[in-house]
Formats: sequence, structure tokens, C-alpha cells
Amino acid sequence: VQLQASGGGLVQAGDSLRLSCTASGGTFSNYVMGWFRQAPGKEREFVASIFWRPYNTQVADSVKGRFTISRNNAKNTVYLQTNSLKPEDTAVYFCAADRDGIGPFDFWGQGTLVTVSS
Repeated sequence: VQLQASGGGLVQAGDSLRLSCTASGGTFSNYVMGWFRQAPGKEREFVASIFWRPYNTQVADSVKGRFTISRNNAKNTVYLQTNSLKPEDTAVYFCAADRDGIGPFDFWGQGTLVTVSS
């Protein structure tokens, strides 16, 4: 399974970005998909995940109310809508896939950089 993340960029505080992650080489609709991020000098942290049916989601407290995860199984793509961005959201964002839904995440994308200026 290969995961390709995109959509990152340089934005100002308060702006929005939609990150996308497209999967290939596997049965996307069966996977739990997740987003993680790693800020400079910090450990990677969980951001959000979405199950395959009925699309139950989990979102980290630090981004709850601002970030939304969704998926389109027909396009093998998972999205992370990021609103009201803050400088502390600056990080490389990674998407990941969990084949059986019980962890850990088995496959990882290369990451996309989000930089939020104040």
C-alpha cells in the first residue's frame, strides 16, 4: 500500500487548508485511516482517524472543533480539513493506514508540511 499526502503549504493564522491522502495498492475501503503530525523537535502525535463503516471518527483534543477528517472510498482518499489554523499547528502531517482496525498503523505516507505564520 502506498500513501501520497498533499495539500500542505504556508498560511496565516486563522486560515484553512484541506489535506488529502490517496492510497494505492490495497483495499482502501477496509482500512482505518489516520492523520498524525510532527512538529520540529517534537514527537509525532495523533491528530484524527476514521473507520471504514459507519465512518466513526476520533479527533485529538488539541484540534477538536477545528479539524475534520473524512474519506471518499470511491477515490481511495482521506481528507483532513483544517480550519482556524494556529502557529502551533505547524508540522509535517502524515497519513497512515491500519489494515485491521486494531492498530498499529501499518502503512505511512511521506508527509506534507503545514506552516502557519502568526
